[in-house]
Parts: sequence; structure tokens; C-alpha cells
Amino acid sequence: MARKLRFFKEQMLKAGFSPSAKSLGETNNGFDDLEVKLGELEAELVEMNANGDKLQRGYTELLEYKLVLQKAGEFFTSAQRSATAQQREMESQQMGDETLETPLLREQETATDLSKQVKLGFITGLVPREKSMAFERILFRATRGNVFLKQVPAEEPITDPVSGEKMEKNVFVVFYSGERAKNKILKICEAFGANRYPFAEDLGKQALMITEVSGRISELKTTIDAGLLQRDNLLRNIGDQFEQWNLKVKKEKSIYHTLNMLSLDVTKKCLVAEGWSPVFATKQIQEALQRAAFDSNSQVGAIFQVLHTRESPPTYFRTNKFTSAFQEIVDAYGVAKYQEANPGVYTIVTFPFLFAVMFGDWGHGICLLLATLYFIVREKKLSSQKLGDITEMTFGGRYVIMMMSLFSIYTGLVYNEFFSVPFELFGRSAYACRDLSCRDATTVGLIKVRDTYPFGVDPAWHGSRSELPFLNSLKMKMSILLGVAQMNLGIILSYFNAIFFRNSLNVWFQFIPQMIFLNSLFGYLSFLIIVKWSTGSQADLYHILIYMFLSPTDELGENQLFPGQKITQQVLLLLALVSVPWMLLPKPFLLKRQHENRHQGQSYAPLESTDETLLSVANHDSHGHDHEEFEFSEVFVHQLIHTIEFVLGAVSNTASYLRLWALSLAHSELSVVFYEKVLLLAWGYNNIIILIVGIIVFIFATVGVLLIMETLSAFLHALRLHWVEFQNKFYEGDGYKFYPFSFALLDDEDD
Repeated sequence: MARKLRFFKEQMLKAGFSPSAKSLGETNNGFDDLEVKLGELEAELVEMNANGDKLQRGYTELLEYKLVLQKAGEFFTSAQRSATAQQREMESQQMGDETLETPLLREQETATDLSKQVKLGFITGLVPREKSMAFERILFRATRGNVFLKQVPAEEPITDPVSGEKMEKNVFVVFYSGERAKNKILKICEAFGANRYPFAEDLGKQALMITEVSGRISELKTTIDAGLLQRDNLLRNIGDQFEQWNLKVKKEKSIYHTLNMLSLDVTKKCLVAEGWSPVFATKQIQEALQRAAFDSNSQVGAIFQVLHTRESPPTYFRTNKFTSAFQEIVDAYGVAKYQEANPGVYTIVTFPFLFAVMFGDWGHGICLLLATLYFIVREKKLSSQKLGDITEMTFGGRYVIMMMSLFSIYTGLVYNEFFSVPFELFGRSAYACRDLSCRDATTVGLIKVRDTYPFGVDPAWHGSRSELPFLNSLKMKMSILLGVAQMNLGIILSYFNAIFFRNSLNVWFQFIPQMIFLNSLFGYLSFLIIVKWSTGSQADLYHILIYMFLSPTDELGENQLFPGQKITQQVLLLLALVSVPWMLLPKPFLLKRQHENRHQGQSYAPLESTDETLLSVANHDSHGHDHEEFEFSEVFVHQLIHTIEFVLGAVSNTASYLRLWALSLAHSELSVVFYEKVLLLAWGYNNIIILIVGIIVFIFATVGVLLIMETLSAFLHALRLHWVEFQNKFYEGDGYKFYPFSFALLDDEDD
């Protein structure tokens, strides 16, 4: 039935119209009735196609025949005219040259000509133009030049009766002498796909044949048109119900496909199905089974029983249209192991926030928000339409982009940038000119005259000489703080994973040393940043951190931020050094001891009965042959790699968060360039045309570079920070998705 429906769809697409998308409700026909109906429709359509093809072939043959009659007729007419003209010329010459001996000679020549005269046969038809030269050469060679070939090209491409394709052809007439030559020519015509047609030498018969063929062509044309109309009506009737038939067949097919996965009970009287279902849906499933048993008048009800298995279940997170896109971001990295902590929950906030740190401009944020609101407002209409690849991807992530734009507006207000222009939104600037002379020079002479600007960066920093050093310092330190905070969150989540899975080894020999190592170095750096901001100290944090490793016993001097700093640094360095062997060594030895304790006393055991033996073998198989698979060297090497990766990753991952500063700086500087070097420059010319051109260039540059390319760039960098720097601290992502049986998930194409 699916094959028949595919056949109908192909025929409809060939006819130039698609199946009707309008819903006509569920078809009342039973499945058997539908099968009979589809069979009848297919037989009717196949018969129509066969008759149509036959008529079309006859029609194209008649068109070719008419063309042959016209072109060959022209050749014979012109040949006859030239022959008559030649004969008259010869007669006139002979009349002028008459002598006494002429009559005798003429009688002798005439007698000789009549005895030597041979009747020539001819064949007419059409040959494809691309083969015409080869056709001529083969004829010449096969008959040793004893043929006369005349070819005339047809003006327009002709539909070939055999292949049904349009091609350019030549009308040909071949004159030959003898039966052997005729046989050779017929075989060559057949080999070259040349269609032959009968032709009368008599001009009267030719005219009669053209009239007859023209009449038959018009009759066939009418018949073909009527047949096509009838076929189109049939296909339209099929098209009106095609979608519901197709859906019904797909549903039935998917049911049988699922039933094929069931196994027969030993009594061969009932089917047994094993599968996964969410715990919250247990009651719904039982109700559905009871309803099905009642509806089908079954004497025996379905039995629903929960099985206990060691197989890892699939992972299923209940999402809605808002959270599904964030979950897809996590699943693209790897599907969570069953009951593993889901980073998708935190991604809803951290992902758009890290994006916004790199994309901080509330003007650009508003533009993004307006574009996203278009998708959100029209989501019902757009979700039912077929969109392009990029549009569909954007539409699917509309709520992610909405969150990104909202956070961008927030960070833009913090940076005080609106298309790179600062505004005094939350009060007046805290700085003012010392005297009137510094009004035009915004680089020197500013003094603090009011309270600190209440929210975000003071607008007076923009355009000053120290703007770049100040913002660089602010954004760089902020990136470190955010990075260390997110990495700490990742390690804390690994603790909750370990507690949930009751893995105390991971708590004591992974979580604790990792927290100590990360916070002894970069947690301490974050603490120094906050202290420096709070106290306004001039200490060099680079110097402090580098010499904390190189010479921890040296005096700090002017780089001392708080009392007891030297001792604190020495203790933290010692803790960081101790945490490395703490991560590396104990865990492999403890795993080995656990394994030996688990398998102790399994060498000898009392004999079991046959059933018990089979059961124990099955259990042993399901446990995955732990005894044979444990290799201390492999475990140790794995732990060594994990330790090295974390120690080096703590440094590289923290440095990786500096991309937040780098991209924020790039975005800000590009905004300044487009604003000052395009918009303000065009404004300065006092020319309306230059101003309009400048505004157009500014809009295209802003949309193309800052709103599309920069958005994509910041999105990818935020994605990397989540996948690599955050998720590798706790997320295994080696699970598999739960795909429930659902008619709603049936694809457009048959599986």
C-alpha cells in the first residue's frame, strides 16, 4: 500500500500538482477496504498511463510521418522540375545539331538506353542529427558507394516515439539498386535508431497521404487531451485524500514494525514486549492497555509488569518549547548518562550570559530582540510552514536568541554602550573638567566631582586616553572571575554525581583534590582581583602569581595586598602540589583492592543445579565479565591521563575564558569604527547624498558584521566554553536518548 501511494505521489508530481494539505478528517474506510480501493485506483491509473503512452507514441509517429512527407515531397518535386528542365535543354540542343546521320544514331542510342535502364528503389525516414554523419559514412562503406543519400534538417526538435525525448533530427531519402543493398540499408537504419516511413512517388498520392495524416493527427490530439483530462481528474481525486491515506498507512506500518520487535511466549498464545517507559507514565500506559483490551473485546487483558534489569536505561528530559533548544545544545556534545546531572538546567542562564559578555551593546541587543520577537509572535504560523535550512535553525533557537539578546541589553547597560555611544542613563557622570580649558580635550584635566556613577561604566571613560587600559583591565579580570566561578560549578556538580551514584572514591580522590588545586591557584587569583578592586591597590597580580611559583619565600614588598599574604601563598602552593599525587595515586590501588574483595572466594564453589548454573552464567554475562576486564595498568594509565588533563586544563581553561575579554573588546572597537569612520565621517561633509550613502553603509555594516557575523562568532565561543571548559569537569555524556513510539514522530519519508 505504501508502494502504491508512492506511485500516486510520483504521478501527481509529474502531472504538476502536489497532494492537498487540507485536512478532511479521518477516513471512515476500514484498512481492508482502503487496500482494495488503492488497488483499483492503481490498476485504473496504470491502464490510463499505458493507453496514454500508446496514443502519444502513435501521435509522435504521425508527426514524424507528416514531416517526412513534406520534406521528401519537396525533394521529389524539385528533382522532377530539374529533370524536366534538363530534358528540354537536351531536346533543344539535339534539334539544332540534326544531320543526315542523326536519326539512325538516335534510334540506336534510344534502343541502347532502354535496355540499360534500371529501376531505383528508395527508403525515407528520420535519423538523429548527431548520428547523421556516421549514418552517411556507414551507408557509403556498406554499399561501396552505390547509394544516393539526401538529408534535410528538421527546423525544430522532435519527440522521439521510442524514447519520448525531444531531439534534433534529419529527414533522409536513400536511393539504392538491388535487393541486397536494400537489406543492408534496413539493418543500418535499425542500428542507428532511424525511423522509416512509407512514401509514394506519385505527387497526387503524396498530397492525399498528407491530408489523411493531418486528419488522424487532429483526431489523436483530441483523444489524448480527453485522456489527460480524465487522468488529471483521477489524480486530483486521489490528491484530495492522499495525505490521510498516507498517514493511515504510515501509522499501520509503524505498528507492524513495532509488533515485529515483540517475541512469542513459550505457549505461542500471546506476545511479550519489553521496553522502556518513564515512571510518571506508568499509570497512563496501564489505562491505555485496559482501554485497548476493552475496545478490542479481548477476553484476556494485557499484563503490565515492571522488570528489574542491569542494562542502563535511556535518558529522557521533559522539555518545552523554551527549554528544548538549550537541551539540544547540551545533547549535541553528548546525551547524558541515565540520572547524571543535566548541565542543560544551568545552560539556560550561563550560555546567554557568557554570550552577552562578548556581545555587550544594548543597541545591538535590542535589534536582536526585535528580530527574535518576530519569530516568537508568528511561531504558530511559521511552525506549520517549510522553512529554509538557516531560517529553520534560527526559528528553532528563537528562545535562546531571545535570552541572548536580553542579557546583551543588560551587559550593554553595564558597559554603557549603545552602538558604541555612551549615555548618562542612570545619572550624571562623576567626572567633570577642572577648568574651561579642558572642555574640548577629553584626555586630561578630568576630576571627580560627584558620587560614583550608580550602574555600569561611567560615560566619561569613553573617548578618554585611559579608556582602553581601563576597560581592558576590567574585562580581563571579569573574565577570570566568571571562568573560575563556572569551573567551580562544574567540579561541584561532579560531587553531586558522585554522591548520587554512591561513588565515595570520586568524592575523596577527585572532587576534593580538584577543588583544592583549582582554588589554591586560580581561586586565590580571583580573591586577589576582588581585594585589589576593593582597596584600590597598585599591586601587580601577574608578578604575585608568577613569583608565587618561582620564589615563594621572597618578600612581596609593594605587591602585598593583605597581612599574612606570604604564608597564605606558601600554604596554598603546598596544597596545590599535594593535590596532584592525591588525585593520581590512591584511586587505582583502592579500585584494585575493591575488585579483589568482590571476587575473593570465587575460585571454588559448591556444585549447582542446571537451572542455577544457567542463571549464574546469565548474571555473569550481564555483569560484563568484571574479573577478566579489570587491568590495573589500564586503570592507572587512565587515572594518570585524567590527572594530567585536569592539571594542565586548569591553566589552559582559565586562559580560555579570556576569550570573553577579547571578543568583547573586538565587538566594542568594531562598533566604534563603524560609528566614527562611517556615520560621523559622512555627517561631517554636510552633503545629503553622502549622508544617505553613509547611513546605508553603516546599517549594512552593523547588520552584516555586528549582528550576524559577531553573533555567530560569540555563539560559537560560548558553545566552546560550555562544552570544553565547563562540561568536562563532570559530564560524561555517554548515554543514549529515549525515543518513545509515537505517531507524532513519524517522518515525512518512510523508514
